[in-house]
Amino acid sequence: MTKKRIAVVGYGNIGKYAVEAIEASPDFELAGVIRRQTSGKKPLELANTIVADNISALGKIDAALLCTPTRSVLDQAKKYLKLGINTVDSYDIHTSFLELRKELMPIAQEHNAVAIISSGWDPGSDSVIRTLLEACAPQGLTYTNFGPGMSMGHTVAAKSISGVADALSMTIPLGTSIHRRVVYVKLASGATTEDVSKKIKNDPYFSYDETHVIVVQSIDEIIDKGHGVNLVRKGVSGKTDNQLFEFNMKINNPALTSQIMLACARATFKQKPGVYTMPEIPMIDLLYGDKESLLARLV
Repeated sequence: MTKKRIAVVGYGNIGKYAVEAIEASPDFELAGVIRRQTSGKKPLELANTIVADNISALGKIDAALLCTPTRSVLDQAKKYLKLGINTVDSYDIHTSFLELRKELMPIAQEHNAVAIISSGWDPGSDSVIRTLLEACAPQGLTYTNFGPGMSMGHTVAAKSISGVADALSMTIPLGTSIHRRVVYVKLASGATTEDVSKKIKNDPYFSYDETHVIVVQSIDEIIDKGHGVNLVRKGVSGKTDNQLFEFNMKINNPALTSQIMLACARATFKQKPGVYTMPEIPMIDLLYGDKESLLARLV
């Protein structure tokens, strides 16, 4: 079996776990890690890994896991799709992923490549669960309740605010898909709580939710990468009311995100050129192994 060569783009929370996921997978080979800055000492775990600032240093690449902040996904995906490299990202802004899909579609098709977007766990695997539950009860309501736990996208957004030296954004579920954001920040020198709090609350990541900003001396002392979700659908199957479905999980956020992204990388090689979200992909395409054997085990 010829292993697919995968590049990890970015080496933050998700990138570190993506490397581990690739190393644990029988059908993938880690081609290397792309970082903006490659000077200085390598992290010990990358001692035997090529670390570069340009994909050309890695040789032939079959797919790239874009382990970068959501706001850089568009530019990153364009760059690699134009090289004919499949891409997978965890773009997490629910209100704008369709625009991302539309913009990347002609590029992927022109260069005979596949992109799977928004492929973390929400949006991502939770999107698949919501799709299945709606098939079970076409009429009704689905409630997605996150946390309590660290939101990586919101944390990155908070860290990008001027006046913030470090940050941690926690998602607190209030029920029926309503959430509170609690953002712990370490202020940069000269920054004020009032100014930073206003900027965070006006950021699109936070402006739709009740948000509280709390100043702390150290983020390292409180950080916890655990997260979770409770998905509930109450609805109607045929003409029968009061069908109730519930899905729960408690997870390490970046570890699960990277694992799903890698599964989607596997699926890119089974799709026609274009851009996809997870509900559009046959679930069996995410798995390693012979299809007949997988079906015998899963059906």
